[in-house]
Amino acid sequence: QVQLVESGGGLVQAGGSLRLSCAASVNIFNIDAMGWYRQAPGKQRELVATITSSGRSSYADAVKDRFTISRDNAKNTVVYLQMNNLKPEDTAVYYCYADRILRPRYWGQGTQVTVSS
Repeated sequence: QVQLVESGGGLVQAGGSLRLSCAASVNIFNIDAMGWYRQAPGKQRELVATITSSGRSSYADAVKDRFTISRDNAKNTVVYLQMNNLKPEDTAVYYCYADRILRPRYWGQGTQVTVSS
């Protein structure tokens, strides 16, 4: 079982930055992949960014060059999503997830990000 707790959401003006954190209850190097989804009101949940256990990262086109996913190699239990140059369309609830082979996907409770114009 993996428990995930997100933090770092909030209200920011367009062009501003936020850093989301996802704290896992296990060593993240025992997790095959972690990342972030987001869901805006009235829209489907969409994948934002992923980082694998080998450190490979990938991003949705909408956030490339603005968002960066990373791991805290010292703590081994935290993944970050650095979000720069935020836009109103980035407003959503952001959910951390974790994948382990042959296990159902784990989800965090979500953190609200609101970007004002």
